[in-house]
Amino acid sequence: MSTEGSTKAVVAALLANTGIAVLKFFAWLLTGASSMLAEAIHSVADSGNQGLLLLGGKRSRREATPQHPFGFGRERYVYSFLVAIVLFSLGGLFALYEAYHKFEEVHAGHPNELLTSRWWWVPIVVLLGAIVMEGLSFRTAIGESNKLRGDVSWPAFIRRAKSPELPVILLEDFAALIGLAFALLGVGLSKLTGNGYFDVAGTAGIGLLLVTVAVVLAIETKSLLLGEAATPAAQQRISKALESTEGIDRIIHMRTLHLGPEELLVGVKVGVAQDASAGVVAQAIDAAERAIRSAEPTARVIYVEPDIYRAGHVTDPRPEPPQTAAH
Repeated sequence: MSTEGSTKAVVAALLANTGIAVLKFFAWLLTGASSMLAEAIHSVADSGNQGLLLLGGKRSRREATPQHPFGFGRERYVYSFLVAIVLFSLGGLFALYEAYHKFEEVHAGHPNELLTSRWWWVPIVVLLGAIVMEGLSFRTAIGESNKLRGDVSWPAFIRRAKSPELPVILLEDFAALIGLAFALLGVGLSKLTGNGYFDVAGTAGIGLLLVTVAVVLAIETKSLLLGEAATPAAQQRISKALESTEGIDRIIHMRTLHLGPEELLVGVKVGVAQDASAGVVAQAIDAAERAIRSAEPTARVIYVEPDIYRAGHVTDPRPEPPQTAAH
């Protein structure tokens, strides 16, 4: 369900941003408003980002190979990180450059095309229409996210989600709506007051907004790329399944790692009875693997190591991972 919901949200955002980009470029050509150009480039960057997310999702479903025995699930994280780079460079930095360029023109006293154009109303109509379209895309992303979010807050969902597409779309759509508001204020106030600096301010606001969102995305995705443990809830389900397995005395230590959003690696060392035969231990391990998969279907790769537990005997010098979500 996570993958299907993510794809639906990405496709909705791609269709919305592609149409919006065309309209924004048209409005910019008619009026020369810098905030419209910044918003047009923003929509182009978002459309490219959604294409990257779809490509990453497709490539992540490739079969494992001898060179990549755990599969390609993390490709979704790689392409999400590329999204942050595109949003930062193509979206944010270009908008800031355009704001600086337009500021120089206004400061030098060059005539502002927006103030003299008879098509000044076109950007306003386009921006209002874009707000509606982005709002519909944002609503789709919220609806699909709510199926997975549970009762956690939105910031916590964005930090903890193992599927990168929904947090990316949520942040992009949210930034798009705020950016459209900046552009609408910049164009509207410039026309009302005859002061081109408002258009410059709107463009700069869009640039700073996109750079901020790109940095947040990069930080969150970097954590996924480095490798994150299962959620505390998933770890508890796995622990309960092991503790209830016949032949398993205790969990000595456990490590989990997401190979992809829906692919979990579980490595666990368990204590068994000192006088248990090899056959009994083998049966206990098989039962433990079945219990783990039943309790946590995302556990695709499982390694169970039996050991004789002795109190005070250090079997793993590394500290246990924290039981809270990392990113």
